[in-house]
Amino acid sequence: MPTLIDFLSGAVTFGFLVAGLFFLRFWQQSRDRFFMLFASSFFLEAVNRAALALSPQPNDGSPIFYCVRLLAFVLILAAIADKNRR
Repeated sequence: MPTLIDFLSGAVTFGFLVAGLFFLRFWQQSRDRFFMLFASSFFLEAVNRAALALSPQPNDGSPIFYCVRLLAFVLILAAIADKNRR
């Protein structure tokens, strides 16, 4: 039986996918690396959240989920640093 947590996990995953699609569309229009890195970060976060929701014993602090989330945030920081470097 699905619970509220399952529903909210799906909603958060969907939100990350939508944000990734918006940035992907902006990247297609401008071909700016900033938007591609942001889209990649949001898609990575969506996959991470979906895997967390589908895992048998979800633990947000598990090292594998934490490292993927850390990578997503590093991509965002790299996009900002790259944009300000130019």
